[in-house]
Amino acid sequence: MGATVINVALILLGSVIGLAFRGKIPERLTRAITCALGLCVLLIGISAAMETNDTLCVIVCMVLGTLLGEWIDIEGKMDKVGNALKTKVAAKGDNARFSEGFVNAAVLYCVGAMAINGSLAAGLKGDWSILVSKGVIDGVTSITFAAAMGVGVMFSVLPLFVYQGGLTLLASVIGPYLSDALVAEMSAVGGVIIIGIAVNMLALGREKIRVGNMLPAIFLPAAYLPLTAWLNRLAG
Repeated sequence: MGATVINVALILLGSVIGLAFRGKIPERLTRAITCALGLCVLLIGISAAMETNDTLCVIVCMVLGTLLGEWIDIEGKMDKVGNALKTKVAAKGDNARFSEGFVNAAVLYCVGAMAINGSLAAGLKGDWSILVSKGVIDGVTSITFAAAMGVGVMFSVLPLFVYQGGLTLLASVIGPYLSDALVAEMSAVGGVIIIGIAVNMLALGREKIRVGNMLPAIFLPAAYLPLTAWLNRLAG
């Protein structure tokens, strides 16, 4: 949990710095920085997605996970949490983008190869290096996010602490039973979701991609890989 606390602290520090410069950065420059950051996020997503050794696994898990997420309406519930926090802590000028900052930052910080692999390393071996490195990246990212989208970015540490800290604790219990193949496919699915975040940041789509509703997909390889292995044994 210590590594996650450091990650959270760096995001809070970056958010404070970003909020301090909010309103002082021209909109043109903010948009340019957001686009540059979007391209970097796209690179991170592509790099993680290419780790897959089973493209069909990624496709099936993304489809089924998105259907499940839409049924649960995860992003809608995250928006409600953001709106509830907004009414209590956000200034009037921040209201319009509070939920956007909260949702985008929470998904970006929670999903990806570094969150999964770092949590596993911390839980299994007490190795904090991956999560601390991730924290530095998240901290830098939060400066731009907070400057562009406001205080909602700061509150993204709440789901991050629960998600990443929970994975770390869970890894200490079930980690020995997780194969390298499973971790790779979970990371690859997470990479595809991060690509969706990049598309939103770059405003490439006609409609905003509801990336929050895709989150269940990241856990589905845990069911897909054993099932396909069993079917292959039956067919073989």
